[in-house]
Amino acid sequence: MSRRITVDPITRIEGHLRVDVEVDGGKVQNSWSSGQMWRGIEVILQGRDPRDAWLFTQRICGVCTTVHAITSVRAVENAVGMTVPINAQYIRNVILAAHGLHDHIVHFYHLSALDWVDVVSALKADPAAASKLAESISEWPGNSTKALAAVKEKLQGVVDSGQLGIFTNGYWGHPAMHLAPEVNLLAASHYLQALEYQRKANQVVTILGSKTPNIQNLAVGGVANAINMDNEATLNMKKLYQAKVLLTEVQDFVKNVYLPDVIAIGSMYPEWLGYGAGVTNYMAVPDLPLDEAGTEFDLPGGTIMNADLGSYKPISSFNDEYFRDNVEEGISHSWYDGDWQRHPWEEETVPKYSEWDDNGDYSWVKSPRFQDQPMQVGPLAQVLMGLASGNELFSQYGTYVLEQAGNMAGVKLTPKVLHSTLGRHASRCIRCVVLSDLALKHWGLLANNIASGDVESWRKPEFKGVQKGFGFHEAPRGTLSHWVVARDGVIENYQCVVPSTWNAGPRDSKGRMGPYEASLMGNPVADPERPLEVVRTIHSFDPCLACAIHTHDAEGKELVKVRAL
Repeated sequence: MSRRITVDPITRIEGHLRVDVEVDGGKVQNSWSSGQMWRGIEVILQGRDPRDAWLFTQRICGVCTTVHAITSVRAVENAVGMTVPINAQYIRNVILAAHGLHDHIVHFYHLSALDWVDVVSALKADPAAASKLAESISEWPGNSTKALAAVKEKLQGVVDSGQLGIFTNGYWGHPAMHLAPEVNLLAASHYLQALEYQRKANQVVTILGSKTPNIQNLAVGGVANAINMDNEATLNMKKLYQAKVLLTEVQDFVKNVYLPDVIAIGSMYPEWLGYGAGVTNYMAVPDLPLDEAGTEFDLPGGTIMNADLGSYKPISSFNDEYFRDNVEEGISHSWYDGDWQRHPWEEETVPKYSEWDDNGDYSWVKSPRFQDQPMQVGPLAQVLMGLASGNELFSQYGTYVLEQAGNMAGVKLTPKVLHSTLGRHASRCIRCVVLSDLALKHWGLLANNIASGDVESWRKPEFKGVQKGFGFHEAPRGTLSHWVVARDGVIENYQCVVPSTWNAGPRDSKGRMGPYEASLMGNPVADPERPLEVVRTIHSFDPCLACAIHTHDAEGKELVKVRAL
């Protein structure tokens, strides 16, 4: 008998996402992904100065602030046809790498690990046995018997209090959870340690960006960081070395805790390498530019169709015509006026809400398409681009993860298994390790360039007539792009096509599912009252729905109140 299950909200922190599935015979037979609030930032920006857009767009979301800020200034710089000083590129790159490190650590440990880790089971663990297990896979000093015994005692106190706090709403004891108590204790310990290391990554963002979550140092034309090694009030060597120390500490955690944890947990859930593939067209954009014009990058970008690495086609510059000309968004099943699929420069944002209709409109999220195809974006897409292009770091760490997980599981793993729920977690970890290396590389490039005597950090933009531009960034959740049309220095149209829109979008005019919806098809559901498996697959994308949807009208008045019960 078919049964309808609604999970709303499905995220632990960043809400607004509702997922409906029909389950029959213990498997998902149909699915719908719905954004439950409207994002009106495009309306707010009309009539404003393009130089101010980044200050507004980074407030689309309290998590993805930095990424919208950088993408916005890149879009306006593209519209006016300017380059930025190399110091500005390097400063931006270090901020973006640090933000990515923070985001990936938080996602695995604090937003999704509890889909796989039973913290209540950890109370049965032997701390000495857990420490011995940890020492067999990592030299991390935080895995001592004493440290793990303290964590177990802390967990016991939380459980005994009857108030689970941060561990509330877990499906403890679910039949789909089968890690040994010692593994659960290790993971719970690392959950708590990760709180400290994500903070260290964010400190780097604060040092270079003036504050976080809403950085203050950007400007169309570069950055507002004055550089003077002899002035305490400017960016100087003391601040640079403070950032380097923090990045080194975070890299140590990523390589000696996050990486082994993902490999170990992945090897213990091998069945999940067969679930969650969904849409296997992939897109990533290049990032961490190495020149002023954005034509050389340390992170690879491109497209791959139908899971075929041989179909890889690169996206190669901030002016790439292949990307610029092939992005569209449709609204066939979205709560907007009309029924069209258009290029972002030609879009309009006119909300038109109606009741939920499985076969009609059911989401505030639009349906992006590239060359008229649904695309999956995110760390998995970028890892596949790295493997297909022969990128040294992605090839090195991708091969390492597959070999180590395969050895622990007793099987040979190939890149094919990455097209899965667990593959997205493995790919995010691979990307995080790559970022930890590149953050320090770009720190070195910045320090050496300043040492050469170059202190330029900003150039003046010029606005005249009609100017169209686009900017992109490979954000923690995938390909993010902003599109601007300005006339004589005033915004006429502005559109944000964000990662969670690519992945969370509803069906298009041809009935084709978006990546969230498609990834759920065939997923097992052991207990309809506790649909852990549905949550696992959606969480593997790291959904951030505020970026796809946001609530305001042009005057900033409240439109709706939402209460989660």
